Amino acid sequence: MNKLNSCAIVIFGASGDLTHLKIFPALFSLWDEKFFPENFFIVGFARTKMTDEEFRKTIIQSLNIYCRKKPVDEEDFADFSSRVYYLPSSYNDPESYKTLNSFINSKAKEYNIPKNIIYYFATPPSLYTIIIENLKGPSLVSDVYKGNCFIRIVVEKPFGYDYDSAQALNNKLLSVFNENQIYRIDHYLGKETVQNILAFRFANAVFEPVWNNKYIDHVQISALESIGVGVRAGYFDGAGIIRDMVQNHMMQLLSLVAIEPPALFDADDIRNEKVKLLKSIRPYSLNDIKDSVVRGQYDRGFIGGKQVVSYKEENNIPLSSITETYAALKLYIDNYRWAGIPFYLRSGKRLKTYKTEIAIYFKKLPHSLFGKETIEKIEQNAIIITIQPNEGIAIKIGAKSPGFKMQINPVNLEFSYKSSFKLTPPDAYERLLYDIIEGDQTLFARYDDMMIAWQFITGIIKGWLKLPEPGFPNYEAGSWGPKEADELLGKDNRAWNN
Repeated sequence: MNKLNSCAIVIFGASGDLTHLKIFPALFSLWDEKFFPENFFIVGFARTKMTDEEFRKTIIQSLNIYCRKKPVDEEDFADFSSRVYYLPSSYNDPESYKTLNSFINSKAKEYNIPKNIIYYFATPPSLYTIIIENLKGPSLVSDVYKGNCFIRIVVEKPFGYDYDSAQALNNKLLSVFNENQIYRIDHYLGKETVQNILAFRFANAVFEPVWNNKYIDHVQISALESIGVGVRAGYFDGAGIIRDMVQNHMMQLLSLVAIEPPALFDADDIRNEKVKLLKSIRPYSLNDIKDSVVRGQYDRGFIGGKQVVSYKEENNIPLSSITETYAALKLYIDNYRWAGIPFYLRSGKRLKTYKTEIAIYFKKLPHSLFGKETIEKIEQNAIIITIQPNEGIAIKIGAKSPGFKMQINPVNLEFSYKSSFKLTPPDAYERLLYDIIEGDQTLFARYDDMMIAWQFITGIIKGWLKLPEPGFPNYEAGSWGPKEADELLGKDNRAWNN
């Protein structure tokens, strides 16, 4: 990777969990591995009252827990943190933004760098509009446009609550910034294996010719967690798994698995193909929602041998809640490549295991040399792309077992990041922050593909409101989810890759 442009990074919500768990560990790792700009400074903006030194102490405490390389060398951190500052501020006070502007101007002169600014919104979404409005005021935006400088906005999910709220937020952002300045961050897209989907498909002649409805039987995309809602209960109960995971992470994974080859490995070309793909998803009728979408909520159960409470017994969750902690859906993509091939998506909490994977199953043999009994026993060929926890790809094939009989058994051809490259892949936030500073939008959602995904998901949410209330809870913690999710595939004579 190349050295990056000198810049200022302003983190709104600098005292919060996201800043300490993800943003600073990624920033420090980039700096430690010599990928950071020669000249930079970082400004924390938040309500909590702290001095620069107190803020720096909170950062090193977090780095020693969450950084990829730890413990952190104190001299290295002292060098890095000498350019980290903190401004106790109020989000709705114009004077705080005037102070921020003066501070940026002063430090840009001190470090002799252009007024290149990255504004990172690490706050609750309820503050986004307030921050955007205030950025318009004290030359925090307009000064940059006068010179050859850049300004970039980083927005974390949830990006809206439904189609209408997402559109309103986009309109607000686009009233101040251009689309090429907005980086809607989805940390899944920063994971090495997610990026490797494109390499796997388009850099290997053996796979792309069979990546279509002539050879593929169906595709499963799973994002499963064994944890509950934890400290995110307040947010999660207002969102549910379909907003929290399906609308963003899973629709992005779907688009990468299924898109047509772009003309170039270029941000606009890739995102243009994603838009075409998402537009091709067949919309649901109310009957489709009833028949092809499953929702669930976890009951008490056992995780790792320990009993855990039900969703309704979690802190800050009302007993009347009908928020889904599990969702599974079957959908079709109506284009030439995928016509007639079902895609099954599932995501949930308090499940039997923690994994995110894409399983591509190929059609069964139409005829076998080895007799009728053998063909029924031979498992389908499959490609399993594991995104987490152990990043890698396995190809399931049939091979003869040793011995005198012709007995075919499944075996895996496996590729693992750790064993193949002998290194730990960078954290997703490291890659994404590098791209933000460099100005590469390839791995970030664009306005149109995000809105198409919201349109599809909002249709499901509105359909649920017209259907009878679900009988929650309907799956035990520590299980694979509701039995209806198994039946969703079972009625097609298929099964989840458990």
